[in-house]
Amino acid sequence: MGDRTAFRTCPLCEALCGLELTLDEAGTVKRVRGDEKDPFSKGFICPKGATLGSLDGDPDRLAEPLVAGETAGWDEAFEAVRRGLSEVVARHGRDAVAVYIGNPTAHSIAGPLYGSAVVKALGTRNLYTASTADQMPKHVACGHMFGDPLAIPVPDLDRTGHLLMLGANPLESNGSLASAPDFPGRLKAIRARGGKITVVDPRRTRTAALADEHVFIRPGTDAFFLMALVHTLFAEDLVKTAEHLAGRVNGLDDLRALAVDFAPEDVADATGVPAAVIRRTARELAAADRAAVYGRIGTCTQAYGTLNSWLVDVLNVLTGNLDRPGGAMFPRPAHAPVYRRKKPFTTARWRSRVRGLPEVNGELPVATLADEIETPGEGQVRALITIGGNPALSAPNAARLDRALAGLEFMVSIDPYLNETTRHAHVVLPPPRPAQTPHYDIALTGLAVRDYARYSPPVVPLPDGRPSEAELLARLAVAASGTDGDPALLDEMIIKSTLAKAVAIPGSPVHGREPDELRKMLDTGTLTEQRLDMMLRLGPYGDGFGAEPAGLTLTRLRTEHPHGLDLGALKPRLDEVLCTTSGRIELCPSTCAADVDRLRSALRDPGASGGTVLIGRRHLRSNNSWLHNVPELVRGSNTCTLQLNPADAERIGVAAGDTVRVTSRAGAVEAVAEPTDTIMAGVVSLPHGWGHDRPGTRTRVASRHAGVNVNAVTDEQEIDPLSGNAVLNGVPVTLEAAR
Repeated sequence: MGDRTAFRTCPLCEALCGLELTLDEAGTVKRVRGDEKDPFSKGFICPKGATLGSLDGDPDRLAEPLVAGETAGWDEAFEAVRRGLSEVVARHGRDAVAVYIGNPTAHSIAGPLYGSAVVKALGTRNLYTASTADQMPKHVACGHMFGDPLAIPVPDLDRTGHLLMLGANPLESNGSLASAPDFPGRLKAIRARGGKITVVDPRRTRTAALADEHVFIRPGTDAFFLMALVHTLFAEDLVKTAEHLAGRVNGLDDLRALAVDFAPEDVADATGVPAAVIRRTARELAAADRAAVYGRIGTCTQAYGTLNSWLVDVLNVLTGNLDRPGGAMFPRPAHAPVYRRKKPFTTARWRSRVRGLPEVNGELPVATLADEIETPGEGQVRALITIGGNPALSAPNAARLDRALAGLEFMVSIDPYLNETTRHAHVVLPPPRPAQTPHYDIALTGLAVRDYARYSPPVVPLPDGRPSEAELLARLAVAASGTDGDPALLDEMIIKSTLAKAVAIPGSPVHGREPDELRKMLDTGTLTEQRLDMMLRLGPYGDGFGAEPAGLTLTRLRTEHPHGLDLGALKPRLDEVLCTTSGRIELCPSTCAADVDRLRSALRDPGASGGTVLIGRRHLRSNNSWLHNVPELVRGSNTCTLQLNPADAERIGVAAGDTVRVTSRAGAVEAVAEPTDTIMAGVVSLPHGWGHDRPGTRTRVASRHAGVNVNAVTDEQEIDPLSGNAVLNGVPVTLEAAR
């Protein structure tokens, strides 16, 4: 038969790039190139995507379940899961079982469709995810402003003329909360058409080097800078009353009053940004014909994460650029129903047992998971399910959590590797290889800078008896419920209930029709594909089960658009997404306004801007902790070094290659010094995701390139109070030469 070619979406980051795979007769991926026919990525590929074949064929990937460290059959493994969870629930109650869902689940079709079913089957309030070590502040800010925590505006990169970026390094990360293949090319295009890019960052990153202007800022002070921009817009009468936002905004006067105390001159010392630069930045933003402000993980993972996320979109509103071409706009994903009914956004429906931290989006902060495991008493976490996550490396004060995991009565993990977290698991359930897995970006197309859809069927069949990723999660949900029922009944229940709701809602394309009739019209593929087909048909571009004959179905997407379907540039849709109680944008939510008092108090603290602080770092050849076992990705610039300013290196008496001891309240690490003038004095940087030196793992390449874990010195006691997000940037540390 010879080699064959297959096409799919890359599942390794948020960029949604199309890939062209060359496979041999055995199904081995021999070559990976960019899919030139993909209308969104147009052939772009990064080093991570190019190594998908190595990841797919990694000999360290688990092929069979592990029970107590030994290879087992699937039925035996799921029976061990059912028995282990049932025993803990019987003795200690449902909240004694916690669930942790990691970042990779957002890069799949199965994770978003089935992850919540596992939590519901358990009936636990102890849900933790990577969101509270990442983007939760953005969800909270958008929930308060727009009523929907998933209504996140993204910069309209392809039409903007002025982009202000904070805490973002898309030339290394490929973009985040703004899915954009070839983010570098899109940035270059802004400059080519006469626009301007300004990057605000404590490091002169590759993104900052590409920009027209780079502004150094002291870590953790973005909220002061952003509030000073707001102050300047009001003080200099630069606020634009955009016609499309007229009568749609509450809180303008309240916001004006809040900003009075944050003049550029008042925040200059704290931020390290001269007042003149702040004023010019505000004026340029206001004067631009089309502009967008974009803040990412560096603005979220700090003490004022929610204030930062709120102020980013406050600026988009005040300059008239929200929901406007070239500004910050709301994507319209093909699978999202147009008839959704949404309740007003609220938080703190329950609180964590030990520290009393509020629930947000149905979950608790990962920063308190170790507390819940270690602290005796009613409701103590005794068992844990992890799905595609490695919190023993990625959580703040990860060393403490790692120790806590060892004391659990029972733990089950869905993961392809025996890594730093799953080495503690009593049962490990490995998902199939990427080539054996279907792909549709449920989470990420809702953040894309163009409306786009693509379905990638598996390119290699599963071996007989090998469950798919969706079947793994469905069986886990059944086992978590304490029964041994048919996992297919879960999908049938979801399909039936979704169709019943759809036909009952006025305005739905299927209002008044019979659910059984619609059920028979669904795709003939797997139950997962049938659920996706249902979502596409009910979506904004769907066929409405025949109501719009030219509309989208999964069959049409799969057969007529195998390289993906471009659904056009982003369109104004504020009326569709806005669901606050008032029906207006809440420009000055009471929760954010109250937290400004904390910001104001910190500004008055003369010691707030002193001392050395630690920030993270992204690498183009890395993604958190889960790609370090690919040989091609742990070469070249992807190294775990401590970047520090030459003045700081001289102060502590170290040169390039020397070892530096970095100490915080939580712990200490020793790392190799890399002096560089690309980082501010008083700031040091370690990359995220390293520390592969634990016993009991089976990741040989990662173990040979262990590095040090930055989260050994991040502090689980420090969080953003509005979102519960971990503070991973601006961490106070001391430095000394290691002897």
